Amino acid sequence: MNGRGRTRVEAITWERLTGAVVRRLDRTAPGDGSDWLKVGVDGPPAAPGAEFADRIAEELRLRGRSVLVVATDGFLRPASLRFEYGKRDPDAYYTDWVDTGALWREVFGPLEPGGSGRVLPDLWDPATDRATRSPAVPLAPGGVLVVHGPFLLGHWFPFDLKVHLRLSPGALARRTEQQWTLPAFARYEQEVGPADVADAVVRADDPRRPAWTGFRDA
Repeated sequence: MNGRGRTRVEAITWERLTGAVVRRLDRTAPGDGSDWLKVGVDGPPAAPGAEFADRIAEELRLRGRSVLVVATDGFLRPASLRFEYGKRDPDAYYTDWVDTGALWREVFGPLEPGGSGRVLPDLWDPATDRATRSPAVPLAPGGVLVVHGPFLLGHWFPFDLKVHLRLSPGALARRTEQQWTLPAFARYEQEVGPADVADAVVRADDPRRPAWTGFRDA
């Protein structure tokens, strides 16, 4: 593993990991001076990012915090744009599938200082290739936004806490159903180095036995 010399990891359960993240959030103030915390759970589809995001949200709600979980696959571009270069183009998958402009506008924009706090939970349904027409969801002041999906750490999203779920190249190849996407993850490693920019890295080669680096500044 690369990144700030964090080569040592320790075994941990998902329950303990969730608790560590939530306790960290209890001690964190929004870096942009707004009323909301933003958490990024970054990782390939083969990693349990959605499940981990839901675990964080559940624990925060038990503590009385308002939480909204947003998946980047709810902000995919229309098929005509995603598949402009074919349905299996790894470069398009990496750069063009997710509507990052819509994420900035509809998810992060309302949570800027002075924002409305009304976040759009999703925009596009890839199954029907139509707009979801979901209403905006109000996130109360003091609430937490949890966004999960791949390639999150290469867009300068204003996360207050970034967790990268990492799979070794071998595990990623074994557990990825769409093998044609693998070059996109190799490019992400080379260009962004998610382990270098995340606040914590979780090794998820075996989803039943995670291990992690601890927090960067711990």
